[in-house]
Amino acid sequence: MSEERVVLVTGASRGLGREIAKKFGQAGYGVIVNYFKSEEKANEVVAEIGQDKAIAIKADVRDKKQVEAMVEEAISRFGKIDVAVNNALVNFEFNPVTQEKADNITWDKYQEQFEGSVKSALNIVQSVLPSMKENQYGRVINIGTNLFQDPVVPYHQYTTGKAALLGFTRNMAKELGTFGITVNMVSGGLLQTTDASKVTTPEVFQLIADTSALNRVTAPEDVAEMVAFLGSEAARAVTGQNITVDSGLTMN
Repeated sequence: MSEERVVLVTGASRGLGREIAKKFGQAGYGVIVNYFKSEEKANEVVAEIGQDKAIAIKADVRDKKQVEAMVEEAISRFGKIDVAVNNALVNFEFNPVTQEKADNITWDKYQEQFEGSVKSALNIVQSVLPSMKENQYGRVINIGTNLFQDPVVPYHQYTTGKAALLGFTRNMAKELGTFGITVNMVSGGLLQTTDASKVTTPEVFQLIADTSALNRVTAPEDVAEMVAFLGSEAARAVTGQNITVDSGLTMN
């Protein structure tokens, strides 16, 4: 297994994370399927990829000690970690009806998303760095959002947390490039459908389809394809970038 590339995908039991893990598995990677609550679904992903290629490990990515224990277990199984995908989404649903407005949203809501986006990414990066530095090779891919370019719905705390994650991405790319490590962000549109978007109203999805260049809503599989590309050797000269996969709803 040590000759093959190995990927860690956080929040990989459901939705986008599940598709990312499966995509890397299809490409022959060893896959660490991280989960926090959905053990049964994580084991289903492992079964789809193959017991010889994948392992499910529970860890709250906001907790540094749990992340370190997960990485230690993963390296004991696979020998290294080449790619880390920060995908886990903490306590958020894309519900335009229940989203708190500017006059009543609290700082605690922002803090929760900063920890879910930036703190968790920091925990993962710091925990996988020794392996990546030793091998002078690494790929870190952070999952962002196109909402900070076009806030179709003002999901204040989520969008702000992901915007901060872009700053994190570019600073890490600048520092870690000398070790052969690339750091990028992939920003999908509102994806149809994940657990987080299952409460999104049909009207919002229709608005997105009507206003995107391709007249379609982006699927998790579309984003997974780009993540897999950035995790590959083909993307060796791409770092510090935010690549948007949203069917042309926004354009950089």
